[in-house]
Amino acid sequence: MLAILLLVVSNIFMTFAWYGHLRYKSTALPIVIVVSWLIAFVEYCFQVPANRIGSQYFTPAQLKIIQEVITLLVFAVFSVLYLKESFKWNYAVSFLFILGAVFFAFKKF
Repeated sequence: MLAILLLVVSNIFMTFAWYGHLRYKSTALPIVIVVSWLIAFVEYCFQVPANRIGSQYFTPAQLKIIQEVITLLVFAVFSVLYLKESFKWNYAVSFLFILGAVFFAFKKF
């Protein structure tokens, strides 16, 4: 679905805007802030259409849950590949609990 694809692209840009600067800790904070804002602008160019399109199929709460899952998946890959962090077992358990939240968000009662 297009909305999901746009959310993935949006979250890739968001993750770089929020966390990409951690590899450049010696860069002056004002420069980091401006660069992050520029990246975030691109993120919004994908996020806003994703929510507009997605709202035709999902409730706002469901869209938010989808976005959070995508955010965590993108961040997990980012932190391992870009930040060179290790992925620990307790992170995997945490993700499983979040998937439980997804189940309940989409469950018809």
